[in-house]
Amino acid sequence: MDIFSIITILIVLSAVFAFINTKFLKLPFTIGLMIIAIVFTLGITILGKINHFFIDEAELLIGSIDFETALLDVMLSFLLFAGALHTKLDSLKAMKAPIAFFATIGVVLSTFLVGTMMYYIFILFGHEINYIYCLLFGALISPTDPIAVLGILKDANAPKKLEVKIVGESLFNDGVGVVIFLVIFKIAQKGIDAVDASEVGLLFLEEVAGGIGLGLVAGWLTFRLMKVIDHYETEVIITLALVMGLSMLAHQLHVSGPLAVVVAGIFIGNKSPTIAWSETTHNYVDKFWELIDVLLNAVLFVLIGLELLIITASEEYLTLGLLAIPVALLARFLSLAGPVAIFGKRLDFIPKTNLLMTWGGIRGGISIALALSLEPQMERELFLTVTYVIVVFSIIGQGLTIGPLVKKVIGMSENHEPK
Repeated sequence: MDIFSIITILIVLSAVFAFINTKFLKLPFTIGLMIIAIVFTLGITILGKINHFFIDEAELLIGSIDFETALLDVMLSFLLFAGALHTKLDSLKAMKAPIAFFATIGVVLSTFLVGTMMYYIFILFGHEINYIYCLLFGALISPTDPIAVLGILKDANAPKKLEVKIVGESLFNDGVGVVIFLVIFKIAQKGIDAVDASEVGLLFLEEVAGGIGLGLVAGWLTFRLMKVIDHYETEVIITLALVMGLSMLAHQLHVSGPLAVVVAGIFIGNKSPTIAWSETTHNYVDKFWELIDVLLNAVLFVLIGLELLIITASEEYLTLGLLAIPVALLARFLSLAGPVAIFGKRLDFIPKTNLLMTWGGIRGGISIALALSLEPQMERELFLTVTYVIVVFSIIGQGLTIGPLVKKVIGMSENHEPK
């Protein structure tokens, strides 16, 4: 199937599902689209048992889409830039220390906690899986998905203090998580003896520091270009060129593209509105990236729903997926506990920050994309099914309940405040 046909089908499905959700279900946008896509996929599967034409055509579509490339190499940069563009630096500055801890040490700790717990769960089920492969699973499931988080928190009306922590962490732990995954993936491919500690440290430093540095330079240069002109069409095109050019350059330089795009987006979003952009330009840039964000989010969550077709839905794999849900949540809770305890009083965290950040840490398409990149000998089918179960629960279960949970916790804390 050619690329134009694939894009056309995905956008048509996204438009139809978005209409159904907006008119009838009225669920949060991303959650509604994914639920409808899953129901649609189940319907196709049932029809396929009656007439193979339906399932054959659906599998042809999904088989023609490289989900990993589509998300990690194409869509991710646009979605991260759109989110970073509206992230205020003043709020991030106040929370920079805990966000840095959450996005680095928190992800590393969660990776090892998930990997270790799942290693023993697999043994209980008679699966002798190499520990390094369990760590790979820990690395791909530990980062929260900024795309899912940003979309869902908009509908949850979370307090600003909480939203800044969760969104800030998600924007950065995504890039860090991908780097950790790549490091462990390299070790799994070559063997632990073939990779020394200095090589691992250098790779991590190159990816993270290089991505941040490249983002700062590219953001500053783009800002300077837009400062000397006042032409909104040109400036919108410049921001688009920045995202695409930066992603390609980061890939060529072997540094983290997601981190580079996030840093550039935050830089431009905070400097340009008051210095480089006119009010007209600001309005057009905002609307353009808002539309890109909505469109790509729609396509992404429809794709996640359709990916159900390639999941190995054996009873054992699904059971392991259900067991992995509390494991992932517990690992996140424990990995956040240290930074929350250290910074909680000094930065006046809202009550039960750890609980709310644990439940508000939504897993999404990035985890599925990384699971799809595993090699067959790395228990790809098993980990893909387990990942899909966690992602579906995270987006639907946590996504639909984070708003009520926030309201309940905030309400309880207000009721217990001294009059």
